[in-house]
Amino acid sequence: MKLHDSLSDRLEPIGASGEPLTFYVCGITPYDTTHVGHAFTYCAVDSLIRYLESEGRTIRYVQNVTDIDDDILRKAAEVGEDWRALGDRWTRHYIEDMRALNVRPPDAFPRATEVIAQIVETVDGLLAAGVAYQAGGSVYFHINDWPEFGKLSKLPRDRMLPIANERGNHPDDPNKRDPLDFVLWQAQVEGEPAWPSPWGPGRPGWHIECSTMATRWLGTTIDLHGGGDDLCFPHHECEIAQVEPLTGRPPFVRCWFHTAMVAYQGEKMSKSLGNLVMVRDLLETFSPDAIRFYLASHHYRQAWSYDPEELVDAERQVELLKAALLGEPESGEGDLGVETASRAFDQAMQSDLDTPRAIEIMGRLAKAVLGSNSRQVGEAQAGLRRMGAVFGLRLDQAGPERQVADGWQAHLNKFAG
Repeated sequence: MKLHDSLSDRLEPIGASGEPLTFYVCGITPYDTTHVGHAFTYCAVDSLIRYLESEGRTIRYVQNVTDIDDDILRKAAEVGEDWRALGDRWTRHYIEDMRALNVRPPDAFPRATEVIAQIVETVDGLLAAGVAYQAGGSVYFHINDWPEFGKLSKLPRDRMLPIANERGNHPDDPNKRDPLDFVLWQAQVEGEPAWPSPWGPGRPGWHIECSTMATRWLGTTIDLHGGGDDLCFPHHECEIAQVEPLTGRPPFVRCWFHTAMVAYQGEKMSKSLGNLVMVRDLLETFSPDAIRFYLASHHYRQAWSYDPEELVDAERQVELLKAALLGEPESGEGDLGVETASRAFDQAMQSDLDTPRAIEIMGRLAKAVLGSNSRQVGEAQAGLRRMGAVFGLRLDQAGPERQVADGWQAHLNKFAG
């Protein structure tokens, strides 16, 4: 299987130093979730993992929860709720949505506040490595001391600052040597939560949270790192800068897996614009299978715009798949081109996760079953189930898979409130 790697900008084989293959995906900042953009990323990741596992690969999958962050604190102040209670509530909401969509849970689901001690240790290491500095009780990464900064996003310096400013950077911080320097440890602001550190009470910066959790659970070199392509810069660029100076053994990540943005009426779907289409609302009208099918009809690297009419069509396509599985097949093998369809399906999935082509192949096989004059369709039905399982489709099964329900329940217990 080959995937597009954002760093090399070409298709790369999915390799690993051994088993399991390690996969880290940036999770939610839990203050307003789960919109279609979230679902697109996590369902694409789910299909990738499910396909690799169906091919016999063992995956160690970690997804984090950014439970302390500027946005969390701002939202908690707006609604008058404790920041931790707010984060737990929205994390529960997210888990319930993922369970409804039959998304495989991560093997580990840590929150940033679990790794404060490791973050402090990492920041201290970056200071010792000469790529960070302390000022005003905060610690910053000095990008001019890391010449490789920018190698992932490939952005020229004059384009970096406007993008970083849109995504949480504070260029006017008087303690900074350079407006693009990013915070590793943020000095406490009155009224905000804080933890002790050698530089005074404070809290971690956003970027250091993810790189610390990734390395804490998966090691200093991981095979796959995923997230929306709006995280490529500055978040993932900063993650590289926080890991590689300490290890001296690049790469931090063997393959960067970035999903495209989802638009609504021509604009990026985002919390700041208030144009979110929420999964919970869609589930009131459409089946989980229809939503999964609709998301899979878009290639993970191609930006697209939400269209409710396409979702209506996806529901029709799912009903066709379910109809093809009805009834008991007769013994014997029908000549429905199952082997050809299975090979084409595998080729599509192995070619940069071409899910639109894969579900088209699945739809053709379903039509062949429905159009057959024979009930010798058992092999074709088994092929449809295998293909549907890659997309987390329930089809004629009630409820999410047992491993999905049980796995998410185990994580949910941490956020019970």
